[in-house]
This record gives sequence, structure tokens and C-alpha cells, in this order.
Amino acid sequence: MWRSIASNGISLLIVLTLLLGGAIIYGKREYRAEGPLSEAICVRVAPGETMRGVSADLQEQGAVKSGALMRVGAEYTEKADDLKAGAFLVPARSSMADIVGLVTRGGASTCGTEIVYRVGVRSSDVLVRELDPATSRFIERAKFVPGEGDAPQAYTDVKAQSDTRFRVAMAEGVTSWQVVQVLKAADVLSGDVATVPAEGSLAPDSYEVLKGDSRESVLERMAAQQSLRLQAAWESRADDLPFDTPEEALIMASIIEKETGVPDERGMVASVFENRLRRGMRLQTDPTVIYGITKGEGILDRGLRRSELDRATPYNTYQIDGMPPTPIANPGRASIEAAVNPEVSDYVYFVADGSGGHAFAETLEQHNANVAKWRQIEQNGANQ
Repeated sequence: MWRSIASNGISLLIVLTLLLGGAIIYGKREYRAEGPLSEAICVRVAPGETMRGVSADLQEQGAVKSGALMRVGAEYTEKADDLKAGAFLVPARSSMADIVGLVTRGGASTCGTEIVYRVGVRSSDVLVRELDPATSRFIERAKFVPGEGDAPQAYTDVKAQSDTRFRVAMAEGVTSWQVVQVLKAADVLSGDVATVPAEGSLAPDSYEVLKGDSRESVLERMAAQQSLRLQAAWESRADDLPFDTPEEALIMASIIEKETGVPDERGMVASVFENRLRRGMRLQTDPTVIYGITKGEGILDRGLRRSELDRATPYNTYQIDGMPPTPIANPGRASIEAAVNPEVSDYVYFVADGSGGHAFAETLEQHNANVAKWRQIEQNGANQ
């Protein structure tokens, strides 16, 4: 009798062991299997939230089949206590294992709301936007110019959210003074700016910042980035440049940046100016004259006067030989690379061609013909 009971007990134990093993295998497979999401969603994890709450929310949204199984999987992989606050983009068909990895990995939020402090050449603003996870496109919530009236309520609300990201976006060709003005208006940053950084020393780019970051630390990041870009470009420079130092290359790059907004033209514009330097011709470029007037503080919203073109200043390249003493803006990577590796040409003139680009010429006769065409285009536009 006891032998029969023992035999039955062993059989039951074997069956239970097999069932448990099967359940574990099934659970592991389901934990790593493709999920039910048909399109991406944004998952927000509040500070102090638990894996139980997050998994229940995900089950309710149809992102996982079983919140309980997700919790078990997170505990089995020892990630249940590693939740990070933030907003995370969960792609379609993500497995439970994928989602647990996203919400426990940490780092910057990958979706949700974002405030961008934008430094532009002609104007600067603050943009409040939110990522639409289904399309991976941003939806504008608010946009305003700092200092012009009260900030919209959307800005105040979004700024207070724990998962909001903050960014400073610096356009190519802006001046250091313009950057500092925007940083001063960014009320999520701290501290003062002792001095405006040297012109040209800041790298145009998009910089993620955190609440409480100092303004000086952001400027230091921008300067370090520009230094690296300039160093890399200078090390791969062409052999026959008409200048001798990286600092002079930066001046040339800033002129190129201000002379053309057409990316494909940068190398040819660089060729014109560097051919002029080789031939001992003056650069004769309006942006340098304008910088001599504004000192980079704001824009000159009018044409240059004859008296300004005739006045001898360190930045008036109609009156001085060679380049101005400093850059006239903060050039981007492409303009720096064009300055040290220009196109090869015999062009020494260029003028607008009416398409947004320029017509280039090797001789004054060709240039005058191009100028006449441009003046005709201007006249036709004025008559319309």
C-alpha cells in the first residue's frame, strides 16, 4: 500500500514538474514574443511608479497581453525595481521584454513633450511640441518669442512635467551674441554669462539640456564641439590654402556661411574668395561690412548705404586687403569643411541668379553680364 502511494506521489510530482517546466517555457516564450501593438505608443513613467502600475496600464492600452506575466518576467530578469521616470517610445509589436528594457534602461526620454529654445539668424523663439508616436512627427503645442508678452500657458504646463525634454537648437550663421540672448531667456537654465564667447567659437547644433544646467556649461559644450570640428577639418585641409591657421579658416568659413544658403554652393563660394586672396584682390563681401556695423548684435534690416561701403573699418572688405580680424558668425561644419577644401575653379566673381543661388564668373565681363541679368530679374519682380 505504502509502495503504491509513494509511486503515485512520485508520478504526481513528475507531472507537476513537467507542467511547471512547460509553464516556464511558455512564459519565457510569451515574454519575448512579438506584442499586440499595431502602432507605436508613448509610455509615461511617473517618479515613484511601480512595475505593477506600469504593466497594468500597458495591458489596458493593449500593449501587452498580460500585465502579470510582464511583472513576473521583470522580476525573473531582476529589473522590476529598476523603473526610470520619463516618457518612452514603444514601437509597434514590441515584446514585453523589449518594453521592460525601455522603461528600465534610463537616459533621456524618447517621446512625449519637448521645449526647444531656437536661435535663428533673423529671429529666435521657443517651441513647445509633442511627439506623435504613431507618425514619429512632432505636433506644435505653442510657439512664442521670449520677452514679447507672457509665455503661453502651454509652456508653463509642459515645463512643469517631469518627463519634458529641453533643447537648445542653434542655427548655422547665428552670432555668439544671439546665442547668449536665447540662453538668458531660457528660464530652465541657471547662472549668468560673464562674457559673450568669441565669434565663431560655438558649434551650430541641437543640444539637450536639463533643468538647472548652467548657461556657462551649455556654452562650454558648444565651444568644445566647434573646437573639435575645426581641428578635424584643419587636419584634412587642402595643401594650397591662401591662409595659414585654423583661426583664419574659421573666419573664411563664417564668410561662406553668410554668403550662401545653398548647401551645394559652399565649396564654389569658398573657391571664389580663396582665388581672390591668391590674386591679391579684395574680398568685397557685404556680410563683413554688416558685421562691422552691428557687431553681431541683431540684424541690419535694410540695405547698405554708400557711406558705409566707403568707410574704412576692420570689417569693410571693400576697403581692406585680406580677411577681417575675426569671424562674422558661427559657421556650421559644412562651411568649415568648404573653407579648408574648396572646389577647384578659376572663378573670382559671383552674383545672385534669381533662383536662390548664384551665377559665377571668371572675368569681369562675364560678371557684368550676370549682374545685368540679376538687375533685370529684380526690376521684373518690382514691376509685378
